[in-house]
Amino acid sequence: MPSHRDKTGRVGAFEAKTHLSELLERVRRGERITITKRGVPMAVLVPPEQDAQRRIREAIGALDELRSRTRPGPDSILDLRDAGRRR
Repeated sequence: MPSHRDKTGRVGAFEAKTHLSELLERVRRGERITITKRGVPMAVLVPPEQDAQRRIREAIGALDELRSRTRPGPDSILDLRDAGRRR
């Protein structure tokens, strides 16, 4: 059974609860810790910067995917804006 001191990055829920301070220190140093329950990953402890970077990459990917499905219309943004102002 892996110990919280192992470098595998995986730890059981009970051990995570018991050794949370140590796990947080490992995360502070840049390590990524997966918390499992009966061997099934349930949560991941990551440094805040890593999570923010992941969310930025996901947002950019979603915008790229939307752009690939969208065709530009005949009007530019400025034309649409000005048409709304004339009303």
